[in-house]
Amino acid sequence: MSRISIKKPEWPQGDTVNHIANQSNSVKDISRKWMWIFLSCIAAFQLYFVRELLAAFALFVLAFGVIASLIAVVYVVQKSWEAGIARLMASRHPVVLAMRRKVSTVEDWALRPLRRPGSQPAH
Repeated sequence: MSRISIKKPEWPQGDTVNHIANQSNSVKDISRKWMWIFLSCIAAFQLYFVRELLAAFALFVLAFGVIASLIAVVYVVQKSWEAGIARLMASRHPVVLAMRRKVSTVEDWALRPLRRPGSQPAH
């Protein structure tokens, strides 16, 4: 009988195994590094845009707040003026009564025509 010898494949031994493992790990590490750089760039861009949008929103809130405050101030001033005039008109103080008579007289004068009907124009 002939003897067939089967050769076992030679596997790298010792430092060679570690070197191959280190090469595959270093390729993985480089890929992982670039992946994290890419993800951090995307996150930075997103944070920049979000920050910019929040800043614009804050400016709009301030502008509309100022406008709303001015409208509220005008409304309060107008309502207080209205209440003050209503109270003044309800007053029976002699000065107020005299002012009412004078205002009534001026209104009557304003309603009169400047010329009498049928009069001749002045030359």
